[in-house]
Amino acid sequence: MITAQNLKRHELIGLKVKVVAATNPPLVGIEGRVVDETMNMLVIEEKGKEKAVPKKEVTLEIDTGTEKVKVVGREILGRPEDRIKRTRR
Repeated sequence: MITAQNLKRHELIGLKVKVVAATNPPLVGIEGRVVDETMNMLVIEEKGKEKAVPKKEVTLEIDTGTEKVKVVGREILGRPEDRIKRTRR
């Protein structure tokens, strides 16, 4: 089960997200499902279109299914597989 405490250890692909703040104002309001994640980017499908969002520029609201959690993108920078391994130790 994904919670606010362990969110950074989990796969983000498939989760609903919304950009609630960004250093680049046009990114604010992008909302949809994460369809891909790289070291520095999240790809969010919004209304059938994929939008690349740089992690370091945004604050996200992530829906875990039971709660909505705000995450500063800089906290999830890095390759997803390394982030998951690093936080499990």
